[in-house]
Amino acid sequence: MPTFIDSSRPLSRRGFLNLAAASAATAALSACSTVSGGGQFVEAPQIVPPTPTIDPAFGDYVSMYGPVSDEGYEVPGIPIKKVKPQFLRQVVADPTGERPGTLVVDTSTHFLYLVRENGEAIRYGVGLGRAGFAWSGRAVIQWKRKWPKWTPPDDMIGRDPKLEKYSVRNGGMAPGLNNPLGARALYIFQNNEDTLYRVHGSPEWWTIGKSVSSGCVRLMNQDIMDLYDRVPSKTPILVTSGLGMA
Repeated sequence: MPTFIDSSRPLSRRGFLNLAAASAATAALSACSTVSGGGQFVEAPQIVPPTPTIDPAFGDYVSMYGPVSDEGYEVPGIPIKKVKPQFLRQVVADPTGERPGTLVVDTSTHFLYLVRENGEAIRYGVGLGRAGFAWSGRAVIQWKRKWPKWTPPDDMIGRDPKLEKYSVRNGGMAPGLNNPLGARALYIFQNNEDTLYRVHGSPEWWTIGKSVSSGCVRLMNQDIMDLYDRVPSKTPILVTSGLGMA
């Protein structure tokens, strides 16, 4: 999988180091899966959170993360008192410097930002897996899907033959509450090639803010549903590390 370089921007020393790390780790990337693999949870860096700012259009957190009926599926509510406040959806001062409409994933803090006008961004908490750290750079959301199928690649099936029943040959895993891609998926392409890197939903709300054994970038289902409606296809995305604490 090629590493993307934005030739319109000079490559900073930090960008060079990020690029080198991404190239070294690319071989580890196969595909997204949030099927629990029994791996160790690794806590994200401890952050002293600011008081969350809720956009008036969001409503309150109880309603934001309450149960949802969607496309024939009953999405369970999130026990928000068990989620660290910094990982709940909120408006913050934009720390990215990117133009409005850009998505930015900061893997060092487990945050995803949607940059808005007036120096603001909507921030979402994310969980990361091996694949979530194995790729970085600039790309686009080529397309997106509601309640997507999941099809593990052959190399993943080779490591776990039980996944053969979900292969492309067998039609993939049907959409649903237990599907690894959750309620929505955003598919990241680079130079018109699929990176196999996804921003997607997950029913495993307790993994938000953590790094687990598998998966790309996962959001709580309520958050990916919100984000899905805010970003069109061809939205630019930057995946990086070390933006700092917002």
